Amino acid sequence: MLTFAIYGPITRPDLPGLCGRVCALLEHAAPQVALCDVRGVPADAVTVDALAQLQLAARRRGCEVRLQNTTRELRDLVHLMGLAEVVVDDDATR
Repeated sequence: MLTFAIYGPITRPDLPGLCGRVCALLEHAAPQVALCDVRGVPADAVTVDALAQLQLAARRRGCEVRLQNTTRELRDLVHLMGLAEVVVDDDATR
């Protein structure tokens, strides 16, 4: 299992670099599950877009990203945007 954290605020120009760094981690470690600590990111559309892109990239590598330390606001926004099945909140599954 791999654990990493992302920090914010995240801007649209940050997305390719963020995705590239996380993909490099996933390729090196090749985990089935990666835990992403999101306590340092704001609940906004760019953050949710980033998390959805990370999940897609992880799934292409046979991995699933699960969020940890999510705020209520971020969970609500993920659900509002219809991405609850894509952006998995590990805190909610316990």
